Amino acid sequence: MQSLTPSAPLLLLILSFLLLLHSTAAAEESNATTEYIRSSCASTLYPDVCYSSLSRYAGAVQNDPNRLARVAISVSLLRARVMAAYLSNMTEQAENWPEPLAVAALHDCVSNFDSAVDQIRGSLEQMRGLDSSSQESFRFQMSNVQTWMSAALTDQETCTDGFDEVGDCPLKSDVNERSTHVKQVTSNALALVNSFVNQTAP
Repeated sequence: MQSLTPSAPLLLLILSFLLLLHSTAAAEESNATTEYIRSSCASTLYPDVCYSSLSRYAGAVQNDPNRLARVAISVSLLRARVMAAYLSNMTEQAENWPEPLAVAALHDCVSNFDSAVDQIRGSLEQMRGLDSSSQESFRFQMSNVQTWMSAALTDQETCTDGFDEVGDCPLKSDVNERSTHVKQVTSNALALVNSFVNQTAP
């Protein structure tokens, strides 16, 4: 079985990026900037989760919707990769479990989150390479980001949907609980991407 455990260099890169933003925020955070994040998060479905996960990076965001969207995608990517690794590890323990439907749903979740990680990673790479000199290029790139983030959210929702026919069991509860937070973070990131597009559209 192919392992979905995050590669150490990539995971360290993501963590280093977020830690750098965190340290910058600690030095530069201001009430005005955190209020900007709070007001931006108000447009998301889960504003409290949005603010709690992003406010620590206020200094790096600096009231910039582009930076806010990139940070939100970075946080979403990290959470999705951690979830993918957790699911992969769980499949190794679940081979002899007595609930075959739960085991099958777990394997589907591994595939779903693997796909979600790829979609979110592609979105972050696209955001880092935005071409603002051309409206056509910008619109094309942001359309990609919106499509991929939406697909990632669908993949994550498909994971939990796969447990609908599974009876109550610890595995179902654990996967649903962990997935819920990842879905909320991804949904918020997509909302902030959409907000950025709306603010910069000609």
